[in-house]
Parts: sequence; C-alpha cells; structure tokens
Amino acid sequence: MFKFTLTLSVWIATMLALLTAASAARAQPAGGQPAAQPAKTPEASQPTEDLVYVKMKTSMGDITLELDKAKAPVSVDNFLKYVDDKFYDGTIFHRVIANFMIQGGGFTPDMKQKTTRDPIKNEWNNGLKNKRGTIAMARRGDNKPNPKTVDSATSQFFINVKDNDGLDAKQADGGAYAVFGRVVEGMDVVDRIKAVPTTAKLGYQDVPVDAVTIQSVTRMSDEEVKDLKGRLSDTSTQTQPKSDGKTDPAPKR
Repeated sequence: MFKFTLTLSVWIATMLALLTAASAARAQPAGGQPAAQPAKTPEASQPTEDLVYVKMKTSMGDITLELDKAKAPVSVDNFLKYVDDKFYDGTIFHRVIANFMIQGGGFTPDMKQKTTRDPIKNEWNNGLKNKRGTIAMARRGDNKPNPKTVDSATSQFFINVKDNDGLDAKQADGGAYAVFGRVVEGMDVVDRIKAVPTTAKLGYQDVPVDAVTIQSVTRMSDEEVKDLKGRLSDTSTQTQPKSDGKTDPAPKR
C-alpha cells in the first residue's frame, strides 16, 4: 500500500511539472523572446517638442516667446488654444507698470473684457521663476486662503520687466504666479511698452493712454524656429538687471 501511494504521488508531481512547463512554453516562444503583440493602429502624430515658439506682433514691434511645455504643460496648452483661436488678435496690453510688468490678453481697445475658456490649474511650483523677460499667467487674488483664486487664470498673461521674486512666493490665497515661458527676441519692444504713459480708464488703473495693441500671436514654423535659433546662437544672453527689492501689486484678472 505504501509503495503504491508513493508511486502515485510521484506520478502526480511529474504530470504537474509537465503541465507547468507546457503553459510556460505557450507564453514564451523559443529563443526566450517576448510573445509577439498584435499590431496597433497608427495614431495621428502629436507635437512632442518641449519648447514651442510663438511670435507676438504688437503695434510697437514684435516679441518672440519660447514656451516651456515640459515644465508648464497646462499653461502652455491653454495659451496655445487661445493663440490658435486667434483670441489675442486685436486685444491690448491693458495694464502697464514701468518697474514691474506689462499685462495683456483679455481686453479690447475700448476696455471690454473678452469671454474666455474655463480657468486652469496653477502651475506656480514648476521651478520656473518670475525673472525679467519671463511670461506668466495673470489670475485673481485673495487676502485669505482660496483655492478658487489660486486656480483662476484664463487668457491673461504678463511679461516681467524686472526680477519679481515676490511673485514666486506663496501668496495669502495659497498660490503664487505660474511662469510658462520667456522672451527670446523683442525685449527692447517690451521695454518700450513699459515706458508708455498710463492713466485710469473706466475704473481700471495703469492703462496706456494710447492703446498698445496685440495685432496677432502665431506659432512659428519649423523654418522660422531654425532661423531664430541661428540668430540666438550668434548673440550673447541678455543681461538680467538686479531686482530693487520693491514690492509691487500682483498681476490680476
């Protein structure tokens, strides 16, 4: 009886080993290579560049922007949607403070605010800083914690005309200001815009006396980007002036 039980046990163990080996052989073809997968239907190619370049034509000259899609994907995608919709064409720089920033992207020359898309997530902690020549999202603010104002940016943006380190610090509402790119050509145009005389108009402060119009904002072609990079490689990096340490009113919608 003992001999029969032992023989039966050996037989069962042998069969189980064979079944296991057979299952493994079906999953792993000869040669140890992974099993072939069914071919996938090709998808439409999507742009994958980390840096996107756009040209902003204004009534005072052209500004070329380099947008950092790797570090600020939400902000860049949002901005490009407005660009592709030609939303910015015909808007103005409606708020100009000479030693702070120039702000635009939301008002027509008669100071009517345009209807926008829904607000976006604030990417203020993406590592990009509010240094001279950077472009960032304008948003509402509050003097107490308020997630709704932190994530309130829509179409409006501002270009820093000096290092504004205070905008990188968490504000009273719980967030800071998200940088998503920088000016790579046309900082002289930005400096001319910051120097225009301003006034109060229809309840808004720091409005240019004579409208500074954004005539168009367009994506640059591959050939234009190639030429741009060639020019940039031939010039030295723009010097960044030191911050004077003054506190300025935050860009707002």
